[in-house]
Amino acid sequence: MAGTAAFARRVGCAVQGAATKKGGGWCNQHMAAASRAISDRIPLVDLVVEIRDSRIPFSSAYKYQGCHPPRSKHVIVLNKTDLANRSQTQKWIEFFEAQDYGCRGLNSHNKANVKELLNFLQTQVRELKVCESNYTATIMLVGIPNVGKSAITNFLHQFGRISAAEKGKLKNATVNPSPGETKDISSYKIASHPNVYVLDTPGVLTPQIFDVEVASKLVLTGAINDSFVGEIELAMYFMAILNSSDEYKRWEKLIPKEDDMLFTDPKQKLVEDSSASKPQKRQYRTDHTQDFIVKDVRRSFFETISSFKGSLQNEKEMLGLIETQFVALHEAFRVSSFTGEEGYHRVARKLINLFRTGRLGCYTLDLVPVCDQEVSTG
Repeated sequence: MAGTAAFARRVGCAVQGAATKKGGGWCNQHMAAASRAISDRIPLVDLVVEIRDSRIPFSSAYKYQGCHPPRSKHVIVLNKTDLANRSQTQKWIEFFEAQDYGCRGLNSHNKANVKELLNFLQTQVRELKVCESNYTATIMLVGIPNVGKSAITNFLHQFGRISAAEKGKLKNATVNPSPGETKDISSYKIASHPNVYVLDTPGVLTPQIFDVEVASKLVLTGAINDSFVGEIELAMYFMAILNSSDEYKRWEKLIPKEDDMLFTDPKQKLVEDSSASKPQKRQYRTDHTQDFIVKDVRRSFFETISSFKGSLQNEKEMLGLIETQFVALHEAFRVSSFTGEEGYHRVARKLINLFRTGRLGCYTLDLVPVCDQEVSTG
């Protein structure tokens, strides 16, 4: 959409500009060394599992340097399915499978989901080792920063050890919401008889990203640090996406109807009174993740979007809507006492967090290619 594209372009150009500054890019010496180490290990491992972000299945593709695994040894896992549009994720899975890739969706916070992935990976290894009865296999997880490789590694290691009834201290890969926290390649056992190990690797991005749209999506989803763009600009980009979607329509029920306010069922009133007498969860006005604040934020978006009479295709009119929403969100986030840029920064920071944790809807920012068009698989 034209209105959204303009905001994406500004964010993407800011990311590209940061990459050209001396010593200012995201690709430091640790990332460059990790990229070489991963390339060296690809011919030695039995299976390469590429972790992507379900919200951006194309933009989060890992760029292989030199050695590229054959498709028979290359599995694509779309993580964070809980944050993406479910039907779009299924279409992406079908798209990759049509290109002869093993592909699965994953919510790494769902234990049953991770166990299914463990079984799937063990099956893939058995098929590759069909002529061997006693073997040790190695699976390597690769991906860009902040797609959840370390969290997946920890759960695979935990479930693998439990199912094998093995004793001993569990290792833990470092998990952090900030990109680029994993610095070394580490090995974790995930199965016994036969033994299967998984290699957790650092997230790697290319030194430059030439597609501004890809760059904008990478920073919005957290693969690139927010500091390269700025929180306010990033929040405006997300607001343009939300305004252009139908997600806000799901929040209509948060608006009290006039009839409901005039006529109340006495029985319902008794239920409400009895529930009110129960201990209530303590409310903290400064904690934007609490349900009562999230509901106010959703209500604010519904009211501002549904009352908007302009064109979302027009960049200036979209900007006017976003400015109105920023003012309304000061109240919803309980930051009205902060004026000027400080208030805008607080709103932006809280808003980005709610998007990234799925509290403001599920979004797939990369659309599935039409016909037989092939997209990047690394």
